[in-house]
Amino acid sequence: MDYIYYLFVVLGFIAIFLLLEGLYSAWNAYKGPDVLRIEKRLRALSAGSTTSSVKLIKERLLSNSKSIHSLLLSIPRIHVLDRILLQSGTQINVASFLWYSFLSAAMMALAALLLKLPLALAVLLAVVAALLPWRYILHLSNKRKTTIEQQLPDTLDLMSRAMLAGHAFPSALKMVGEEMPEPIAGEFRIVFDEINYGISVPDALNHLVVRVPSTDMSYLVISVLLQRETGGNLAALLDSLSKLIRERMKLLGTIKVLSAEGRLSAQILTALPFLLAFAIHLINPEFLQVLWTDSTGIKLVSIALLMILGGIYWMRRIIKIRI
Repeated sequence: MDYIYYLFVVLGFIAIFLLLEGLYSAWNAYKGPDVLRIEKRLRALSAGSTTSSVKLIKERLLSNSKSIHSLLLSIPRIHVLDRILLQSGTQINVASFLWYSFLSAAMMALAALLLKLPLALAVLLAVVAALLPWRYILHLSNKRKTTIEQQLPDTLDLMSRAMLAGHAFPSALKMVGEEMPEPIAGEFRIVFDEINYGISVPDALNHLVVRVPSTDMSYLVISVLLQRETGGNLAALLDSLSKLIRERMKLLGTIKVLSAEGRLSAQILTALPFLLAFAIHLINPEFLQVLWTDSTGIKLVSIALLMILGGIYWMRRIIKIRI
């Protein structure tokens, strides 16, 4: 049909334009004048240093292109997305993330049109595909946060022993960055570097909470800040906090095991209608055609989707227990 031909032309033009923009951004990210200038400054700062890499405190760029960066800054709450990308530990910026989302949606829409699916279904699949990179970033963020929470008790024990041995708090942070595994070692190295660059300890610790939005990490930061204002034995405080976090993690593990059956049932019941509908459409495309060609069928599909969303919401409320 004519509209499919014009759609191919438009998508081809957009793909070529974005490919050229991506190639230019990749070149500018590694060989651009700004990168060379920053590398020169880093070599000057790290002269005589024993570390192989130095991280500077600087504003995160939303794109390697200044024009795209300025355009993204005009989008409301765009820094929320940038913060989630930072928390996930990935090196991509907001512009690259949006490009991946658009590419995923375009590929899904093209596949739906090639399979001759209805236009409404193709749009729905494209929207779902556009959300897949977002779901992947959230998965990386949660996985990284969980790993840091599991490493935090051992980190607190190391800091407590270091302070009992006579080391200061910044020295304990440095020991964590050198001896603990990633990703918690990298986070504490950043805190240590920020303090060395002249940032106050409260600000450096608050930056840590922004990068690692964990309840246990918030407990650590609040404890250290209160101890700096009121005094006391910080080593004993860190040791008590380590025991508290271990007990909390043990209780969370027990709850996760007990709710595993409910979570698995929720996933199966959510995916089953869509998988069954897709299989029936592949076997007999005309069997389900009445659901989007007849007004009554559209109403039934809408009601079914609303009921599925309601079921997902209540299942999540049932199996999600906060401690």
